[in-house]
Amino acid sequence: MIKWRFKGKTSKWAVKLASLRPFLRKRAVKIYQNVVLWVAQLRSGVCAFGLRDSPQEPFGPFGANHKTMPLILITFWARLLRTLLAFVWLASLALFFSCENPLPAAPNTTGQPQSIGSEPFIVVLGIAQDAGYPQAGCQKDCCREAWGEPLKRRLASCIAVVDPSSAKAWMIDATPDFKDQLYRLENILPGRQLSLAGIFLSHAHIGHYTGLVHLGREVMGAKGTPVYAMPRMKSFLENNGPWSQLVTLQNISLRNLAADSMVILNRRIKIRPVPVPHRDEFSETVGFKIEGPQKSLLYIPDIDKWDLWEKDILHEIAKVDYALLDGSFYQNGEIPGRDMSEIPHPFITESMEIFRALPAGEKAKIHFIHFNHTNPVLLENSAAGKSVLEMGLGICGEGEVFWL
Repeated sequence: MIKWRFKGKTSKWAVKLASLRPFLRKRAVKIYQNVVLWVAQLRSGVCAFGLRDSPQEPFGPFGANHKTMPLILITFWARLLRTLLAFVWLASLALFFSCENPLPAAPNTTGQPQSIGSEPFIVVLGIAQDAGYPQAGCQKDCCREAWGEPLKRRLASCIAVVDPSSAKAWMIDATPDFKDQLYRLENILPGRQLSLAGIFLSHAHIGHYTGLVHLGREVMGAKGTPVYAMPRMKSFLENNGPWSQLVTLQNISLRNLAADSMVILNRRIKIRPVPVPHRDEFSETVGFKIEGPQKSLLYIPDIDKWDLWEKDILHEIAKVDYALLDGSFYQNGEIPGRDMSEIPHPFITESMEIFRALPAGEKAKIHFIHFNHTNPVLLENSAAGKSVLEMGLGICGEGEVFWL
């Protein structure tokens, strides 16, 4: 059973109903005790239902007076049947609310509601900037609640392409939270375990490739996991440890990506790397366009500024059904005392101005992702988050599903 979440938050009904478990256990014990008592009373000939004239009234060879015995049996079986029905109801209720899915999934808010069938989809496995939320060393107000309440923590940005018909999945980036994201991904299909068919890397910043260490001999000892990378990214892995050891020991099998060149995953799913301008200290940077049998999605978690891109973001949004876009910072000055030009990203406030004139249908395609720990949209009921939603734009939640 899936424990549903909306935008990463546990359903209030699930929490309330889960609190009934102690009551259900006590009620079940009481029912069992009553059944045992009534059986003992019947066998000993003691009428607990007020059917004997007096405690001294003789009983026949069957343990009860022949006049009262039929009424005793009818009353007993009626009460026993009612008790059993109540027990079945309570047991079903307890089972329903005790089941969990390792992936805290969100409702499918991106299309018509539907259960997981054979159609491919994309699932959001993380929404935070490279270091996750809360961030190491941060004791400020932006992270304080998340340190104290684990349910408010968020993993580094990552999405996965899932094909239920083949029970295979492809992750976009290997983050520092790889182990948790892989576990959630492997168990997203009810009753079946997915296999990881490959990893696509966007660039060589820590939140996007360092999770590859889990494929090494010290952890999984993977056998030739396909890792798709652009030329500079591929060279970086081949020539720098410890990544080069993954190649030497064949824990990973590097596959070439080329700009705007399609990779066919299977007959229903294709993926294309889309180069974008970013701080390319060690590798080039790409986003990805993923195409399914019916819909497509554009994923750009990192870019310097929209006006520095050779492509028009509005035109690119028009060509897809969903767009998961860089929302690292809400506004300028978000990090006091630091020159934010050193870490360029389009502020959400800047993006909102660019998208303001779009019709409602186009706005509904856009979902921000990759939030820095200082970004107020991570905070529940923040004014920043409300401003995004009121404009008709979206904020990605962990477990959110986009059907292809």
